Amino acid sequence: MATAAEGLPEAGAQPAKQDPAVETAEEAKEPAEADINELCKDMFNKMATYLTGELTATSEDYKLLENMNKLTSLKYLEMKDIAINISRNLKDLNQKYAALQPYLEQINLIEEQVAALEQAAYKLDAYSKKLGLQEGHEGAMCQQRKLPEDKAVKTK
Repeated sequence: MATAAEGLPEAGAQPAKQDPAVETAEEAKEPAEADINELCKDMFNKMATYLTGELTATSEDYKLLENMNKLTSLKYLEMKDIAINISRNLKDLNQKYAALQPYLEQINLIEEQVAALEQAAYKLDAYSKKLGLQEGHEGAMCQQRKLPEDKAVKTK
């Protein structure tokens, strides 16, 4: 009989120590009726606290969004006022520019005339220099012929 019982533990012997990773099952015992009622009340109270917190957070988020919307609305009103002022000032500037337009055209005309006068002065200066060189050249020729310069100028 020893051969048949070698693989099986004896009824009176203690079981061999098992691996710590393996769990052993224990019999579930139902708590007493009073404990279940207390646990249910505790669960409902905690669930109510959790839901109250979630609803409060959501409510606070909506209040924050409402405040942000109010501030944004005020900023847009300020921007609208600024845009109206800019538009009014732009109209005033356009009217002033239209009033100044004839004077600006006169300034442009005067500038063109000054440029033409300046060109005429440069031409006159160049011509007078050319005459001065020719006069000096004629004076030298008159001295070679031994004629007075004022007669040379008159012959011209």
